[in-house]
Formats: sequence, C-alpha cells, structure tokens
Amino acid sequence: MGETTPVPQEPVVPSDPRRIAMLSVHTSPRDQPGTGDAGGMNVYIAELSRALARRGAVVEIFTRATSSALPETVELDAGDDRVLVHHVPAGPYEGLDKNDLPSQMCAMTAGVVRHAAAHPAGWYDVVHAHYWLSGQVGWLAADRWDVPLVHTMHTMARVKNAALAPDDSPEPATRVIGEEQVVAAADALIASTAEEAQDLVGMYDAEPDLVHVVAPGVDLSTFRPPAHGADGVVDPAARAALRRDLGLPVDRDVVLFAGRVQPLKAPDVLVRAVGALRRSGRPVPLLVVLGGPSGRPTALRDLRALAVSEGVADDVVFHPPVSRPELARWFAAADLVAMPSRSESFGLVAVEAQAAGTPVVASAVGGLRSVVHDGISGRQVRGHDPAVWADVLAETLARPEARGAWRLAARRVAEQYGWDATAEQVLKVYALAAERRARD
Repeated sequence: MGETTPVPQEPVVPSDPRRIAMLSVHTSPRDQPGTGDAGGMNVYIAELSRALARRGAVVEIFTRATSSALPETVELDAGDDRVLVHHVPAGPYEGLDKNDLPSQMCAMTAGVVRHAAAHPAGWYDVVHAHYWLSGQVGWLAADRWDVPLVHTMHTMARVKNAALAPDDSPEPATRVIGEEQVVAAADALIASTAEEAQDLVGMYDAEPDLVHVVAPGVDLSTFRPPAHGADGVVDPAARAALRRDLGLPVDRDVVLFAGRVQPLKAPDVLVRAVGALRRSGRPVPLLVVLGGPSGRPTALRDLRALAVSEGVADDVVFHPPVSRPELARWFAAADLVAMPSRSESFGLVAVEAQAAGTPVVASAVGGLRSVVHDGISGRQVRGHDPAVWADVLAETLARPEARGAWRLAARRVAEQYGWDATAEQVLKVYALAAERRARD
C-alpha cells in the first residue's frame, strides 16, 4: 500500500507554481466549523490550501453557493489572492439537505467546467476532491481537463454504517455506489491514517498502490497551552484568568465536547455519563457542549432534554461554535476534552486539543486510535457505555498529577503534526498521480 509518510518513490516536485482545483461541494471552507455540515473537513481544506499556497501553488476552491448574496469569487483570506473560493450556483440556494445534493451534481459540474472555460487550456494541473459528492464532480472535471484526480474521502458510508448510533439512519446505497465510482476513477487516494487506507482497500477495492497515507496537520501557533513555567507546568493563575474570561468555574473540573451535535459524535454518551456520576455520588465535572446541531434541527433541544431527564441540567452548559483562536482558548481552559465519536477518519479536534496541552479521552475508533496515545496523552475508551465513560472520566479527573504529565505529553504528540509537512506530502501525491495518468 502506498505510504506518503514517506511516499514510496521520491518524485521531483516542480518548482513552478501549480494551479490546483480544490473541490468542496457540500460545504465551504469559509463556513463555521461545528454546526450544520461544517466540521474537520472545512478546517482541513482551508489549512491545506494555505500551506500549498505557501509553497508557490495557486489554489481555487469550488463550493456550492448557498446564498444569492455570496460573491462569485472571494479570497479565503482577505488580501491573499493565492487561495480563492468560487461559489457555484447549483440548485436552490437554501433548503437543500446534504442528502438532496446528488440531484445537483450535473449543475455543479457544469458550473465548475464553465468557469474553467474562461481560462487557457491546461489552466489546472490537478483536481483534488474532498468527500464523495466532490469526487463525482471531480471525476468529470479531471476527465474534461485531462489532469489527474486526487481524492480524499474524509468519511466513508460503509465505515459509518458499521458504527451507527441506535437512533441514527444509515447512509443510503446511492452514496456507497458513488464512493465506489470515485475510488475507481481516482489517480490517487489520500487517507489520513493507515486504518483508513486499509478500509479503502478492504471495503472499496482500491488499488493499494494508489492509496497514500498523509496525516492532516494542526496550527501549532493558534492551538497552544496557556502560560507555563520553564518546567512546563501550567501557571495556575493563567488558567484561572482564562477560565474567568470564558465564564467557567475556577474550582471545578471541566470536560469539554467540541463538535457537531449529532449521533455520530455521540455527545449523548457524555451527558449520560455525567448523570451516572451524579447518581453514584461521585464528583461531577461541568460538561461544556461547544457546537451546533447537525443532521436534525432538534439535535440541541434533544440533548438539553436528555440532560434534564438525567438530572444534570445544571451540570451541562451549551455554547455555540466559536472561531479557531477562541476554540484554542476553550481547549486550553478545559481539564479534559472528550470525544465519544462512533466513527472518526482522523479526529482533528483531538490533535488541536492536545496542541493546547489538554489531555483527550476518546473512543477507541478510527483515527482516534492513532492520535490519542492511551495512558500518555489521554485515554482511549472501548465502546459507548455511559457507565464505562463515567468510570474513565472519574478516574482520570481524580489524578491531577498524572494529568500534569499528560498535558506535557499531549503537546509533544501534537507537534508531530503540521500543515506544512502535510502540504509537502500532498504535493508528492499530486506528482505521483500525474505520473500515473501520463503512463496510463
């Protein structure tokens, strides 16, 4: 199986700037992560694009327009024309659920191809598609422009369906078929972890040589621990001041969940775990749910109702999604970040939290098994039994001396990941994909 950490072979990456068509059909990198369909993939595309631009590339991101007020083209970062976002009209601006979007793939593809028609032949060097809907558009665009198609899945229907929450709906057969088509059409596939690469080969019959493992990165300058001394121990006064700024208690343990409120992310497991702690008479941390609803409009209301029924309404605080710098402050202020996800292709939140020096308690699934070092930078929990999660949270919070060591280890784990290193490896994959297309 092709490994891009390192990639087998070392192709020479052209020094001339490359022009990359980056496709993110169903959600824009400019959307606020943590609500709706915006999440880790949005961060991934934005940060990767910036890192590629720092290496001389010009990145044009195509996404579906969701409002008539959106400009046709806008810079991802004001004043920097190396990364552009194109809003392509495809179907009604509002009211379309992600599951309705397959009906708009022809319109989306037409818009992307039409945009490129205004430029000279050979304008783009590669198409990099993210998620299966983008892969469908990228498949046709890459064929039209005769350039390689590189695809990153981010999530896969068969993997999600194997780990469904009891009240969640399975991904439709339409998506499975679409993913199979994209895998067969791609000149290269990028997986975030070795496990994801194995799923592509085992579940989707991907050619092993076309699958390359490239870990995502983390912005280590934004996500960093609060002030600490030369010995690495966090300054208690700095943490107390940070908590006061955020409206958090200074003298109570805080467990933070950050992400979309949906069955896949399983915040209900944490609410039930807090309920189990309350009923058992053990110390109860404050649980902060930082995120918005996804999939179903009532997701937040349902989680609030669960907190009431568990008798912990006063122990659970809900907060809307925040900017990246603000999220870093929330991570740094927490005692633990909890990720009870039922499936994660990578787990960007876990790396960002560890970069902020905060241990992570996570489900032993998917990429979380790689990015959370059990007993070193956090804990891995098997299964989603709230009683088990309650025990792990109680045991971890009761050992402040161990968490002190974990905080230092967490930052060291996160320092293994960087967007610049990710971009270097992705450029190598682009080169390999171009070689394959030329050869075939």
